[in-house]
Amino acid sequence: MFYGFLCSKKRSIYMLKVQSVRFSYLNTVVINSLTFSLSKGKSMAIIGESGCGKSTLLKLIYGLYDVDEGQIFWDDIAVQGPKFHLIPGMPFMKYLAQDFDLMPFITVAENVGKYLSNFFPEEKQTRIAELLEIVEMTEYANVKAKLLSGGQMQRVALARVLALEPEVLLLDEPFSHIDNFRKNSLRRKLFSYLKQKNITCIVATHDSTDVLAFADEVLIVKDGNIIEKGNPKEIYNHPKNKYIASLFGDVNAIVINGKNHLVYPHQLKVSEKSELKVNVIHSYFRGNHYLIEAMYENQSVFFENVMDIEMGKELYLEII
Repeated sequence: MFYGFLCSKKRSIYMLKVQSVRFSYLNTVVINSLTFSLSKGKSMAIIGESGCGKSTLLKLIYGLYDVDEGQIFWDDIAVQGPKFHLIPGMPFMKYLAQDFDLMPFITVAENVGKYLSNFFPEEKQTRIAELLEIVEMTEYANVKAKLLSGGQMQRVALARVLALEPEVLLLDEPFSHIDNFRKNSLRRKLFSYLKQKNITCIVATHDSTDVLAFADEVLIVKDGNIIEKGNPKEIYNHPKNKYIASLFGDVNAIVINGKNHLVYPHQLKVSEKSELKVNVIHSYFRGNHYLIEAMYENQSVFFENVMDIEMGKELYLEII
């Protein structure tokens, strides 16, 4: 692309650079001196509780807001906001917000091809068909957008932001409206496509599957601050605190002999004898296993078991 050619002599190891960025709504600090980098072609997941600043950070990276302090660069090109651009947003990036912004009275295919050139109609139709296949919406190509469900609209919006193959793709909860049975297939197709095309992607999400299965890096945000960043597998296996661990699902904070343990339910198993004696209070069927809730010294403990366990049963657990 043109921008890449301009900067080809100055390419750095990290293509996206967020440097000491600070942003406030009125007098409330939403993003507080955030600094991180991301290599070209890598996928990063931003996770954290609601209101922590994930969506705001994506908008800053895209250029929808002006930063109060700091700088954002892509390939040594400064990302600038509305003060510098009549139409906010950087041309080499695409941003998919939680409102899909489709045109309701035109078809799915027309929405996807909205920004594709009409000078090469055959190539345009081929590209639209390719994108609809990725998001599994081929059979709805001629259906008007207003007749779609929320999940279908989200898939069409995803295809549209991919149409011109951006260098950077910013996704805000991109699978939140999509049925679980279709979500996993769509995720696999999307992230495989992004890797194939070497597209840098940042996903703001609540879903730990987006992080563990598909992200190269994870950024954990709390109250506008980065509290952890790095490899998802390492962070999952060695969480620094309960807040971080809880973002990946249920977690137990157990105190045994004065020592704190952060343990996921699958890391506990029934034992003949141990220091962890519990009383079962509930059993939840999860398909291929049961999630058992028990009490240990006035605190709830969750563990997984292949069989149901009756309420009131006393047993021992060990950490594996």
